[in-house]
Amino acid sequence: MGPDHIRKREGFEEQKLYVLPEYWMKELEQEELTSTLFITDIGYFPNAQYHFRERLEGSPSHIFIFCEAGEGWVELNHGERMMMQQGDMMIIPPETAHRYGAMQKNPWSIYWFHFKGSHANRLVKMFGLSNASLSLSPSGKARLMEWFVPTYEMLAERTYALTTHIHVAQTTRQLLSGIGLNAVKSAQEKKRESYLEQAIQYMNVHMSDSISLTELAKHVGVSKQHLIFLFNSETGVAPIEYFLRLKIQRAGHLLDLTELSIKEVSYAVGISDPYYFSRLFKKISGYSPSSYRKIPKG
Repeated sequence: MGPDHIRKREGFEEQKLYVLPEYWMKELEQEELTSTLFITDIGYFPNAQYHFRERLEGSPSHIFIFCEAGEGWVELNHGERMMMQQGDMMIIPPETAHRYGAMQKNPWSIYWFHFKGSHANRLVKMFGLSNASLSLSPSGKARLMEWFVPTYEMLAERTYALTTHIHVAQTTRQLLSGIGLNAVKSAQEKKRESYLEQAIQYMNVHMSDSISLTELAKHVGVSKQHLIFLFNSETGVAPIEYFLRLKIQRAGHLLDLTELSIKEVSYAVGISDPYYFSRLFKKISGYSPSSYRKIPKG
C-alpha cells in the first residue's frame, strides 16, 4: 500500500488523550450541573501524520476540532471535502456520518474534544458554530489554549472528583460561547452586525424622543422588513419593542441614580404620559417604578 492508504489511529508523539470512564457517563447525564453539557473525550495530536478517522454511523457527541498547525480535511455525510488549515476550527454534529484526517505533505496538529448534553445542540447553533469551519480570531485561539491545558490536566489527574467534571462543564460552556462571540465573521455577518449597531446607536441618541420604524430603517439604509428580520433574529424582539426596552433600562438607571420624580424620569426617556410609562415599566421590569426604586441595589 502507498502512503495515501496508510491510516494511523494512535501513538502520535507527545499526544494527549483522555476518555471519560464509562462509570462517569451515567453520573454526569443525571447530575443537574453537568447534564446540560459535559466532555466525554479530549486530546491533542501534534504533527499527526497519517491521522484518519471514519464514523459511518456518526458519533453520539459533538466533535470539536481545532487545527493548530498544518492541514487536514473533514467530510460530512459523504459530501464535499472541506479543507482545514492553521487557525481553523469545526464542530461535527452528532449522529452524522463523517470522515476526517491529516494531509500527507503537511499533516495537521489538532486540539479536539467531544461533548454532549441537553444544551449542546442549542449552544452550538446559537453561537454560529455549526455547519462549516471557522477561522478563530487571535482572542479565540488564546481562549482555547488557556482553557485546554488546565482542562485536560484536571480530567486526566482528578477524574475521580465530581467537582472536576462540574467545573469543566461550566468552563466548556464559556469557551464555546466566547469563541462564537469572537469568531471571524463573514462579510454578510459583519454587514448584519453593522446595521444592528447603527440602529441601536440611533436609538440611544434619540432616547428622549419617539422614533418610527420608517425613520429607523431610513437611517440604517435597509427596508423596514429587513430591519424587523435582523432584530427578531439577533435580539428576539422587533425594533420598536427593543427601543422601548432600552427606554425602560435607561429609566431604571435614572430611578436608581437620581432624585428625579417618576414623571420627570418618564419625560427623560421620551414618554409624555406618566401613567403609560408606569404600566410599560411594570410590564417590562416586573415592578412599578416606585417599587423598583425601593429595591436595595448593590
